[in-house]
Amino acid sequence: MDVSASTSVLDQAWSAFADRRKTADRIFRGALIFNTALTLFWAVMLVTGGNAYFFGSYALSLPGLARVFVGVLVFYVLWGFIWYGVKTLLLKYVAGFSEDERREAFSSRMRSPFEVDQFVRRHSERRIRIIDMIGRRGRFITLAMAGFFYLYSRVAADPSSNFATLFLQDNLADAVITSWIFLGFYYSDGLLAAAFYGPQSRVMDGVLARANCLLITTLWTVFKFVLVPLGGRLASIYQPGEFAVVFALIWGSYIVTDASTEVGGALFGKQRLRVWGIGDVNRKSIGGTVSGLVAGLVFCLWIVIGHGLPFPWMLLAVAIAVSNTAFELFSPRGTDDFTMASANALICWAFGTFAR
Repeated sequence: MDVSASTSVLDQAWSAFADRRKTADRIFRGALIFNTALTLFWAVMLVTGGNAYFFGSYALSLPGLARVFVGVLVFYVLWGFIWYGVKTLLLKYVAGFSEDERREAFSSRMRSPFEVDQFVRRHSERRIRIIDMIGRRGRFITLAMAGFFYLYSRVAADPSSNFATLFLQDNLADAVITSWIFLGFYYSDGLLAAAFYGPQSRVMDGVLARANCLLITTLWTVFKFVLVPLGGRLASIYQPGEFAVVFALIWGSYIVTDASTEVGGALFGKQRLRVWGIGDVNRKSIGGTVSGLVAGLVFCLWIVIGHGLPFPWMLLAVAIAVSNTAFELFSPRGTDDFTMASANALICWAFGTFAR
């Protein structure tokens, strides 16, 4: 390759990087504006003693700060380092990444071009996708499923009117502080940033990997303002004995479908379905979509049949499974957690209001 051709390739790489960096910066600014507004809202509620409608508490106390610190230390730092180590070993021994490539993979990727095509040329794309899946799902699915079964058992044993929001943070101070920590590490290349972002930042998402993670984290907080009023409506139209089923259909089905789609797609799928979203490479697979549909359908029917509910509930189970699959496939990448759970809650509301 002559000098002019080499310069042209380099210019193209920097031009592509600049476009992706702009998108990453927009996601950061959007999250920054939202969390600033949320912080101001929290401060007003704290000073005025406003009604704790969306969040169970606005108070900031030493026990509360200790709870946030322990939560961040255990779930984001210690658990993050465990999966950071697992992913590092897999990238080294399974994908064959060099030390420099691993360091680049766990960096913010926002200092210089991070070309996914170059990694795929040197290493197996399928192995990279599988390792991305293990790091991301290992980091989250173990905690999510443990949390789900604990909360599901709690709702079944002691139904309460806030059953629909149990998976969301109940103290606004917790949400604000955690969001500021994620914003603070967004551009960092340090070891703590690698623990926070590394396991769930896909290699295949390139420069936009952390933007994808930050978008998911921000929408998770936004979801509180959607599900709290809707959760109140659900509590008024269902019987306490049905709360556990509705909780499982909203949260459990979404967790199972989302995880099974990525696991099935990484192991068996061929990434041929082009989708839009936050990532350098936005493709999904028929294999992953089918895996998510089957797993979600089995889960939903298992919950309904296990509780001995009549046939209309089976139709609800099918509708939830199909909705989860559709929103997982067609939602812009980085937003499907929000759209899937929101759609599940709305479908349950419509069923309880009109179809029973």
